[in-house]
Amino acid sequence: MTRSSGNKLRGRCLGAALSGIVAAISGCGYHFAASGSGLPAQAKTIYVEDFSNHTRYTGINDEFMRYLKDEVANHKRLTLVDSPDAADLVLSGEVRFVETRPLASNAVGEPIVYNESLSTNATLTDAHSHKVLWTTEGIAASGSAPAVASAVLTTSPIFLQQNLRAQDIGNLPDLQLAQTQRAANREYNMQQMAQNLYASMSEGF
Repeated sequence: MTRSSGNKLRGRCLGAALSGIVAAISGCGYHFAASGSGLPAQAKTIYVEDFSNHTRYTGINDEFMRYLKDEVANHKRLTLVDSPDAADLVLSGEVRFVETRPLASNAVGEPIVYNESLSTNATLTDAHSHKVLWTTEGIAASGSAPAVASAVLTTSPIFLQQNLRAQDIGNLPDLQLAQTQRAANREYNMQQMAQNLYASMSEGF
């Protein structure tokens, strides 16, 4: 590989990684102001129904439910209950799609960075009157996952949440590295999507 082509490859890797970070940050704009001011003042409890799964990834809705319930619990505005009969509010919805696309390629056209996007729809209902209080489509999150060591940006929020150190990257085979980074990216996206959904719901966006 010539110095020129090597510089171009590194440039594409860095640009792709930075693009992924920007996408992840821009996807979490809602969650900075989740004060709960849009929720009915008298509502104290919430039941979160199991979201349905409209993707080809088995169990991804169950995975998302863990992050969503954690997000509701962390804000302490509403108490989670195990039955709609004990709830003031009912949150229902669906994981609409998960899409993974190559974001950057090397000189011979092999993907070196993948971008994953997730999206969900949700509805909040008054459990007593059965009135729909809020509904939304397309709450989303997105981020990039490198498939090779040269594309890993060790200062990114996704990488910093992992147990890996920068010096560990070179010791991992590409397949293991790709699987590790995709799993970390999925976790990060789930967290962001749960934060975005809660913020939108609680503020009435």
